[in-house]
Amino acid sequence: MSYHSPQPSQSFYQSTPPPPPPKPSAHSSGHATPSNNGPPLPPAPPQSYKDNNQATSFHPSFQNPQETDQPPIQPPEDGWLPNVLKDKTTVDLHHVLQTPDLQSALIHNPDTAHPSIPASTTPIQNLLAQNIALAKSLKQLEAHLQHQRDSTQSRLLSLRALERQWRAKQAEQDAALREFSPPALYQRLSAAVGEQEALCRGLEESFLEGDNIGGTDTVASEREVTEFVRRLREGRKVSYLRAERKDRWDQGRVGGWR
Repeated sequence: MSYHSPQPSQSFYQSTPPPPPPKPSAHSSGHATPSNNGPPLPPAPPQSYKDNNQATSFHPSFQNPQETDQPPIQPPEDGWLPNVLKDKTTVDLHHVLQTPDLQSALIHNPDTAHPSIPASTTPIQNLLAQNIALAKSLKQLEAHLQHQRDSTQSRLLSLRALERQWRAKQAEQDAALREFSPPALYQRLSAAVGEQEALCRGLEESFLEGDNIGGTDTVASEREVTEFVRRLREGRKVSYLRAERKDRWDQGRVGGWR
């Protein structure tokens, strides 16, 4: 019985690239279209499992830049005492322990305090100074905003007063131009048409009734006939022009009021 060493199969290793395509022969290369791009690149091996592991294992941490920039502070050593307390008696030390105000004075005094105390309070003092500066700027902004608000309110009140004045002037203008408004002009034109028609009829009737004065038929002179015809022609001309204007208005052919 013969044994053969196991050969790796591509079915077990999906990331193994496929073999390159065979080179074309001289006969086929003469008729085929030449390609300058070369054979296609093999597919990249799958990295989803690796990427998933990296994604799950990556945990970004956010740190305060002031905390990272601040150097580490060395705490006081065991048994450390200020220099002024090293030669004190036990009674004096006991008195210091029983007096919080004295302890606070020793701690915050630059001559007796440990170097770690000012080092730890310096960032806080800087932040407090920044807060104070921000508070001052906010106060200035508040004053500026209040000034702008008062100015805006005064301008708004003056604007409303001007608006009331404008409305009063507009009412006066409307009252003064009411007789020249389109409805008033149309009403005057209609009345003028009727008046001119009545004037022409009255002129005709007066001329016809003048011939029968005293129950006798009198013949008008040529001068009277000529004057009657002239006056009637002028009256009919004015009546026709007014009627034509009214018709144009009714048809919406008047400029400005269409």
